[in-house]
Amino acid sequence: MSCSEQQPVRSLSEGSSDELMRLSIDVVAAAGQNIGFLRNVAESHWLHHTHVLVEAIRRYDELWMPLMSDLTAESGKSPMILPPIDIEWVWFCHTLNPAAYRQYCNSRFLKLIGKPAIFNQENKEYAMDRCKEIWIAKYPTESFDNESDSGDVHDVKILELEYLLEEVSKQRSLFTIFSKPYMLELVYLIAAKNRYKGFLFMLQRFANSCAAFVPTLDILLLWITHKSYPTAYALDVKEMEVNMEKVIQSDEPVKEEDLEKMKKLWEKVFDQPYEKAGCPIICNSDGVKPMIPWEITDTDVNVKYRPLLPRFLLEVKALVKQTPIMKTLQTDVSKEFLRFQLLRCHRELKMNNPLSSFKDSWKKVVHLYCEFGTKGMVVELRRKGGVCIKGSKVVESKTFMWNELLRAPSITLEGVVGQRLRVFVSITPPAQAPYLLKSVPDRVTDDSGAMVSELILKMNQYRPQEGRWLSRTVLDHAGRECFVIRMRVGGGIWRRGTNKPTIVKWEDRCLEIREGSWSYVVGSIGKAPVINGIGFLNVI
Repeated sequence: MSCSEQQPVRSLSEGSSDELMRLSIDVVAAAGQNIGFLRNVAESHWLHHTHVLVEAIRRYDELWMPLMSDLTAESGKSPMILPPIDIEWVWFCHTLNPAAYRQYCNSRFLKLIGKPAIFNQENKEYAMDRCKEIWIAKYPTESFDNESDSGDVHDVKILELEYLLEEVSKQRSLFTIFSKPYMLELVYLIAAKNRYKGFLFMLQRFANSCAAFVPTLDILLLWITHKSYPTAYALDVKEMEVNMEKVIQSDEPVKEEDLEKMKKLWEKVFDQPYEKAGCPIICNSDGVKPMIPWEITDTDVNVKYRPLLPRFLLEVKALVKQTPIMKTLQTDVSKEFLRFQLLRCHRELKMNNPLSSFKDSWKKVVHLYCEFGTKGMVVELRRKGGVCIKGSKVVESKTFMWNELLRAPSITLEGVVGQRLRVFVSITPPAQAPYLLKSVPDRVTDDSGAMVSELILKMNQYRPQEGRWLSRTVLDHAGRECFVIRMRVGGGIWRRGTNKPTIVKWEDRCLEIREGSWSYVVGSIGKAPVINGIGFLNVI
């Protein structure tokens, strides 16, 4: 069937994706579990030494797979047990090559060995404990954990499994591709599942339309997750097994013509752009590097400091294409343009695009990382002229709110502006980003923390202010005062006249950090917050 014979599927929501393709495993839960597993592997540096991997492959081949084969024969299904991390890592990498894994299983066990679907943490802990009990009973002379050292390397059958050692080594940095914190969000994974089903639908129906199928980052995550459960994957892609060979791996080169065909096919089938926020097209390793230094932490390390509020960022992409009616309009579009700007904050940020630059295919016009506090994006159709010669007036506008996008299917919204242009906006779920702080110089303060001023003198009945401290105020990303930093530079009491300050010796200087904001008396005159235990730092 050609693409033109198929009616476009205009939504990739949960309902429509179920009609496209049904999967026999919960890939959303499995994907979240796999990201956590890849993170553990990346943090287990000992696991990446060659002698450890060689021993892990031996344990996998000689001990684990025969054990799984026996237990599967007894129960008729995959037993609910999980191996040590070294064996699980080898098993995971082996399944990413379905043809090689199937050949290995059929030649040794005459059947395909599956992996149990364990997504609950409590069940996972139980499965690992149960596995240890079975392992000790089955292999009393073999350690459950990998205790290999550089002087004890097993070569048994390693030549036969050399391809597996290469595969495991190649996947060592896999976590870096999926390390963005928003990828663990449920809404992102649900949207990824819907797009992955659409990707499989295209492979099934239109395999002859493209020489190569290039996945985006979210589709790649779901594809890898799907393959890591071999029996479910084999069942789901049975009718298009040959077509799956056309899918490009993340480390394979991509021809520009194949990429363009892939984009056009997706747009024709689903009436949506292929690329969206948080889902770059996989061309090479450079295509998935983050534009900002995302960091994943289990807890906020600064949660104990109340004034230090977390910062949330999201990625935004906007694509535009002509509507059919625009081609029939006789208006002069040379005087009209689209303006994109944020709903709140950064009002000076205005991105203008002339209407003549938009064609009948999707064009990316906005790619930003925004604070969640910006609320949303405004798209305005404007016409030159108006109050002043260089001015312009709004013909029509449309607002895309971040909260509405988060509730939308696939975290995307589409709108038509002026009946002429279709605007497709997508975002990633907001994720906590690194803190953004800056310090600004403030007034000199005395030993008590009060600013040196005539107003404070008057309040103290003109009792001289003792000591002098250079002060700076630390502001967060929203301009809120978080800390006051002070450095003692002078002592004693002095006023206008002959009094002279006492210079503090370098070894007696210290830094004082006070949590909170100034207590302002009048205007910009105030007192530093009370010391709460952050303490003093000696200047060395």
